[in-house]
Amino acid sequence: MKQLLCQVTALESLSPAVFRVVLTLPEAIEFNGGQYVQVVMGERDKRAFSIASCPSQTTEIELHIGATADNPYAMQVIEKARAEGELEVEVPLGTAYYRADSQRPLVLIAGGTGFSYTWSILQAHLKSGSTRPVTLYWGGRQAQDLYYHDKLIALSETYPQVHYRPVIEQADASWNGAIGLVHHAVLAEQSDLSEADVYVAGRFEMVRVIRDDFHAQGLPLEQLYGDALAFI
Repeated sequence: MKQLLCQVTALESLSPAVFRVVLTLPEAIEFNGGQYVQVVMGERDKRAFSIASCPSQTTEIELHIGATADNPYAMQVIEKARAEGELEVEVPLGTAYYRADSQRPLVLIAGGTGFSYTWSILQAHLKSGSTRPVTLYWGGRQAQDLYYHDKLIALSETYPQVHYRPVIEQADASWNGAIGLVHHAVLAEQSDLSEADVYVAGRFEMVRVIRDDFHAQGLPLEQLYGDALAFI
């Protein structure tokens, strides 16, 4: 892990509540798909965000930060990036990263901006040239929360090993994906998780339910990855 002062080279909205932040690093680093950074706001104030970029990008880091006025944890980071044009980060962190040497199919599960974790893993998997099947389940409240929806459809049409399953809680008549909670969609479709590597990111309560329900359905806990698991 290194502590680096990075330049903010892009800051844009991906949706009404999600910002894309690109940091240019002062030196090249190596990281694994699925690792995260801590933004240093103060000596004892460090805030964790998943790296969204592919590990092949060694001089830039992309973050997807869900930030609203009622979420100072994230919004203060956006305000600092905008005002100062730089952020100090600790990188890389996390042990729930992509296992490239596994032969099992991948199941990626994201709630909200937990997608950035799965997006990095998906890119690393495709970059590796592996043909192991990968299914990405992405859950949000509304369709607009799935800000890379069109990109994922395009990837699933380009790569036969990629399967994309969008899930939203509130849908209108135009929606043709699953409706409900994302982990329910996984359990409805995946009858046997015992031979899969499952990667999960989202709210702690979601990750806790996934751990308990999936283990009850036969998923060995050593095949379940997610940094939140260390805290629940």
